Amino acid sequence: MSQINIPSENGNLTLTKSTKLVGLKKHKQHTEMSEVDTKVIPDLGGFEIVTLSPTENVDEALDKVRAHDDVEVGTHIYFAEGDNRPVVATGILYVEMAEGVGQEERQVIFDAFALHILEDREDGTVVCKVTPQSPNPLKVAAALTKLSMVHKAYPDLDVPLDQYFTEPRDGLLPHEWHLENPGFVTDVPNFRLKPGADAKVKAAWRRLGNLGSSSVIVAVIDNGFDLNHPDLRGKVVAPLSISNGSSSLPTGAPYGDHATPCASVAVAAANGTGIVGAAPMSRLMPLHGLTYSKFLTERMFSHCIRNGADVISCSWGTIDPRYRPGTEHERAIRQATTAGRNGKGCVVVFAAGNEGREYINYYGTIPGVIAVGASTSSDTHASYSNRGNGISVVAPSDGGWPILAARTSWDQGNPGAPASRRYYVDGIDRGPFHKHFGGTSSATPLVAGICALILSANPNLTSAQVKSILEQTADKIGNTWDYNSAGYSTKYGYGRVNAEKAVAEALRLKNGSVINQPTQPTVPTQPTVPTQPTTPTAPTTPTAPAPPPVTTPTAPMVTGTNLFRFSVQGQAKSGFGLQVSVNNEFANVLKEVEKLERQHRLPVLVNISTVNGRTAFKILIGPFNTRAEADAAKRTMVSQGAREPWLRPLESI
Repeated sequence: MSQINIPSENGNLTLTKSTKLVGLKKHKQHTEMSEVDTKVIPDLGGFEIVTLSPTENVDEALDKVRAHDDVEVGTHIYFAEGDNRPVVATGILYVEMAEGVGQEERQVIFDAFALHILEDREDGTVVCKVTPQSPNPLKVAAALTKLSMVHKAYPDLDVPLDQYFTEPRDGLLPHEWHLENPGFVTDVPNFRLKPGADAKVKAAWRRLGNLGSSSVIVAVIDNGFDLNHPDLRGKVVAPLSISNGSSSLPTGAPYGDHATPCASVAVAAANGTGIVGAAPMSRLMPLHGLTYSKFLTERMFSHCIRNGADVISCSWGTIDPRYRPGTEHERAIRQATTAGRNGKGCVVVFAAGNEGREYINYYGTIPGVIAVGASTSSDTHASYSNRGNGISVVAPSDGGWPILAARTSWDQGNPGAPASRRYYVDGIDRGPFHKHFGGTSSATPLVAGICALILSANPNLTSAQVKSILEQTADKIGNTWDYNSAGYSTKYGYGRVNAEKAVAEALRLKNGSVINQPTQPTVPTQPTVPTQPTTPTAPTTPTAPAPPPVTTPTAPMVTGTNLFRFSVQGQAKSGFGLQVSVNNEFANVLKEVEKLERQHRLPVLVNISTVNGRTAFKILIGPFNTRAEADAAKRTMVSQGAREPWLRPLESI
């Protein structure tokens, strides 16, 4: 099988090309193609994942379908070792040049790979996109990384993330006990709940004197919105289909059914029918399309910021270290938590995950994020809910008695259950619009809805203050020994969320009272992906004599010295050179020249120019009379452990 090693912020990732799956980006999304054998995923990184003719080699079949008039882009699909989730390269690359490389030199490299620049960011990152003339974006990234003038080059990848939903296992509740729990379910007399094991949402409504504010917008990012559902109809603002930027959201079984129950737990309307969400007056901003893609992650959170989202609910993520969020993922989310709501910050809520592990969803560990675990109808820890540093609070979900939530009109239910239990596992039919729901997928939008109530009580709170209020007012459940001396538990965080206390605290702060400060320090979260430090600005170049080109030494080189011997000779701009680096400091140039001559026993050239207002010294191996000679020298250097230099005609210097 064809394998490729690509650079990643989480280390090199080895991908194997699929022998069956390909990705197609069509000019018209719903165009039917006879060449397609099976549709697998309708949207991953902007591509439809399909299989082609089973009788043909995947390369040959893909080449044929690329020639189809309706196909804009056709690409291979890959798998990481030990993982059955397809990986697609979106065609976006994040590139950072080595210090001192100017725009002219950078453009030479980008032109060689036919890359189109989308953004030139202040931190030095260049966001590029492949064109029809470009090689495979994975191969482009691998090639760029080998160049001495490139500091890093990461391809943007998309991979299906985990939707944190577990099928209920103990029956169904026709009433929303998670809002207020009397200790029993009226139509299930043989199952007892623990009185008070709820989120105190009804009590919060009573404290507010209303059901929240219609000026608060809750964004739900997920797959499968049924916006015609009776509980959600008329609540929608600024919808977004993430992969293509459209305001029209796809519907039907291929596009999932997870978003609708999540949205209903948060904001289902109080309209006299169906269920009621935690914040029934809040509006819904639906964003369809779960994505690992950095570029699309930036798009989704930027959309939330631009369109006024107050709370962002995400019942998805990953615990796979190969796909832990990187610098751009974290930057996009941090931008939301700090710059959203006109600088007060969007409240971002992520599920801790359902794997039952001792560590949580990596997205939940990003600073400023509220990570939510699950508790049960008996006020115990739900066994599937991940544990670990970083959890803020837990919220009621299944594991005891399940939650009632909305379902899409195309939801097929639990295919392994008898027909009578497809949606309601106790066999009691409660109509075509609802089903039982659970997992941290349900706990997360419940907390998001409670955050909307907090902001309804006090819209001036920052996202950090909302998180602090949730943690300070949570109820300690479970055993006393589950909590450390600071009052924190890796099972429950600061405890089970209490909406009434949280709303009361928000109102007190609004009225001028000082919010009760916790006596314990904030528990540190588990480490997040380290960000790439910004390359420091080089000091102003000293006013030293202009450095000469260095010739091959006639005596052995001596390392570790600040005394150098060199002679000055002009060099005609003909032939070829191998550019190794660009430097801003004369002293470093001398040291690097000495090192290169000692390692490779080849002549070294130095070109002096101005880059971005500073003197720049380009260091090249050469000259070589022909390209073949330069290529041979390049292969020798790489075999000796050097990063691949950039072959340049000297006339272009």
